[in-house]
Amino acid sequence: MPIMTQNPPSLRPDLARAQVTDTRRAGQPTIGMVSLGCPKALVDSERILTRLRAEGYAISPDYAGADAVIVNTCGFLDSAKAESLDAIGEALKENGRVIVTGCLGAEPDYIREHHPQILAVTGPHQYEQVLDAVHGAVPPSPDPFIDLLPATGVSLTPRHYSYLKIS
Repeated sequence: MPIMTQNPPSLRPDLARAQVTDTRRAGQPTIGMVSLGCPKALVDSERILTRLRAEGYAISPDYAGADAVIVNTCGFLDSAKAESLDAIGEALKENGRVIVTGCLGAEPDYIREHHPQILAVTGPHQYEQVLDAVHGAVPPSPDPFIDLLPATGVSLTPRHYSYLKIS
């Protein structure tokens, strides 16, 4: 079972300081996340994962354990676009159910030209549209007695620093 290799180990959701547990309750939907690009994209990924955890989704560190995978892309440089397309292709190959968001998501035709089988494409800062796409692909199943988050939410950065997004 391949681990989502696009993220450095310190940025993988399964190693986040919020201590997301690996155990799933029966019937709990699970989402994987690959976050590429700048610190702004990382903050967006943290916000999306925090909302999904609050809605009852588990976070998977690998493709096989996820019901769907979100790829938060970068589209700043041609090399970043190529890396994003490679990450989307890897997620499609390993999981098959992929939602694309982030800066490259502002070019949905470009993405669909290379990967027409993706479930949805949203642009940067479109958290609600990402959540809607996840809900459409994998309906939520919250349990208010179990699905509690730490006050800080889900963090993808090491303990000694955090990014603040100002835009």
